[in-house]
Amino acid sequence: MKRNYKILVLVLLLAFASCSFTTKTFEDPDKDKLLIQVITYVLQRGHFDPKEINDDFSAEVFADYLDQLDPLKRYFYKSDIEEFEAFKFQLDDQLKEYDISFFNLTHDRLVQRIEESKAIYKEVLDTPFDYSIDEEFNSDYENIGYVKNKKQMKERWRQQLKFSNLVNYDDLMSAQETSEEKKTLTEIEAEARAETLKSIDLYYNDYIDDLDRQDWFSMYINAIVEEFDPHTNYFAPEDKENFNQQMSGKLEGIGARLSKRMDNTKIVELISGGPAWRGNELEVGDIIMKVRQEDEEEPVNIVGMRLDDAIKLIKGPKGTTVILTVKKVDGTIEEISITRDVVEIEETYAKSSIVEKNNRRFGVINLPKFYVDFEDYKSRNAASDIKQEIERLKAEGMEGLVLDLRNNGGGSLPVVVDIAGMFIKEGPIVQVRATGEPKEVLKDKDKSIVWDGPLVIMVNELSASASEILAAAMQDYKRAIVIGSKQTYGKGTVQNFLDLNNMVRNNKNGDLGALKLTTQKFYRINGGSTQLEGVKSDVVVLDRYSFIDVGEKDQKNPLPWDKIDSVDYTFWDGYFDYNETIENSTQRMNANEQLKLIGENAKWIKTRMDENIHSLNYKKYKAQLELNEEEAKRFDKISEYQSNLTFESLPYEKELFKTDTILKEKRDRWHKSLSQDVYVEEAINVLEDLKMSYAIKKVANVKD
Repeated sequence: MKRNYKILVLVLLLAFASCSFTTKTFEDPDKDKLLIQVITYVLQRGHFDPKEINDDFSAEVFADYLDQLDPLKRYFYKSDIEEFEAFKFQLDDQLKEYDISFFNLTHDRLVQRIEESKAIYKEVLDTPFDYSIDEEFNSDYENIGYVKNKKQMKERWRQQLKFSNLVNYDDLMSAQETSEEKKTLTEIEAEARAETLKSIDLYYNDYIDDLDRQDWFSMYINAIVEEFDPHTNYFAPEDKENFNQQMSGKLEGIGARLSKRMDNTKIVELISGGPAWRGNELEVGDIIMKVRQEDEEEPVNIVGMRLDDAIKLIKGPKGTTVILTVKKVDGTIEEISITRDVVEIEETYAKSSIVEKNNRRFGVINLPKFYVDFEDYKSRNAASDIKQEIERLKAEGMEGLVLDLRNNGGGSLPVVVDIAGMFIKEGPIVQVRATGEPKEVLKDKDKSIVWDGPLVIMVNELSASASEILAAAMQDYKRAIVIGSKQTYGKGTVQNFLDLNNMVRNNKNGDLGALKLTTQKFYRINGGSTQLEGVKSDVVVLDRYSFIDVGEKDQKNPLPWDKIDSVDYTFWDGYFDYNETIENSTQRMNANEQLKLIGENAKWIKTRMDENIHSLNYKKYKAQLELNEEEAKRFDKISEYQSNLTFESLPYEKELFKTDTILKEKRDRWHKSLSQDVYVEEAINVLEDLKMSYAIKKVANVKD
């Protein structure tokens, strides 16, 4: 919300200017202290729900920061942690005094321990691994303790490296089966170990050693700000530039969004039209284990690597190739080559398709995000595009509409209000509240209705923020039937991006970076928040994310759910029989064999993800891999599913295909996925039921 952002900046600037900070403070050469000063000030006065910076806050920052510094617990000793614990309840006092002595201590000790670890891993990898003995490796890093001495530290490194080396060892053993040159087990083990050594040497030389003090200090800052909520984040100057580049709509790389889960780098989104999407080999949930550049012989093992460092390895200039060793969702290991390219924002725009069933024509619109140009709202945005697509679909005889918001993480609040207004005559859409201010009710004031026919909204666990606002409003008005996961993501907060340099006058300390700050919370028109609870679907279906922790409730420090007064609104006065339609759909979904198989697969995936104990005996390791591959075959039918529906582009796109073959390929791929999508198939069934109930009730009403 641009207007509220400007107000927030103005209030903070006025307040900041009125405080007793002296010019000397701003000219202090210690940039880190100034950054602490500015950030704590903004957090206390700008955050929606500012936390009291006390001993409890200090203890949380202490634990989270150390966990970020050494997530695999292979640098710090128990004695280090005991020394650090003297500061466990003092960080709140240090923040108030802009004191960074705790950071200085931990940073200096970490640098020392990292340097010591170089000798440890080289010594470990200088000794052969015996994969014939029975021993296990525990990857539950959260619950294992810190080691007490160098002997235990070496043993921890030995187990971790032996486990990591298993992938190399298995690759060479598999290659041996088809190779004319036969090697001994001793030779294979030595070669695998040499590859692991090269990989970890490269990781240290190119990344760990390249991190400077400011990189570690940014981690400390984020440990502080993320105690307020998971969506408040600090962006160092370089990160701020990357963020601005993403907002500009162009990304150069493979076209995949990544997240860090413990020591793993996981695919969380494939950008439609990007290189990874076009390759059709990567999928959401895959874990990237190694990265190799086309001009290098050896891959870099990124297990345990910081996400920023892993991303630096994976992204690169257009036209270059990167080779990824990937652990697939089903547990299999694959090597995938991807040629990097510029990923255009075009594929984040709305797109539509027409589908025919029983001589009725229905429309499907996919909306990846609620996009907008904040500098020029009247330029292309999600609302104007959705309206245009609806009009085009109506011109083709559309009798019902599916709006697909699956994996849509949100976007502009004004845009979602405009889109919701296309389906009702007028009325409130969402309530917004900032701390200490009266609530604001955002309304649709345009009495025109773009679409008054049957409407289905599709969601899943990754539908968040603006997606939840739209689904909730349509559900509250009884305007649409929501089909999808048990509940959506549960993000009911609003963030603003603040350039911290604007908070300081006459700054001579260089770029301070930026802060993404949670400033507001939104609520349904019935008064309930979507925070944590999300939107509960009218027709609940299982999908592959059903048992995975991906929602707001699974994040650290989420804001709580609450409720405010509802606003006056009137249910949609159409002739559709929603209750009977929902009941019929639920019965169909419960009896659907494809969905039962998807549910079993989701449970199987969750079981695999929760496994923490791994055998370091090669025969047992190989047997488990083969078992995983065999079990995964049971779910091949999921990707083989085919509905009897055929999807086609609208006439204007067919004209574009004549000169744009890439667009045609994108749409062909999309239409194929729609025809294999059991959820879309059911959404069309629901539209057909709604249309039939409309006709029946309309006739009954006329006779009355």
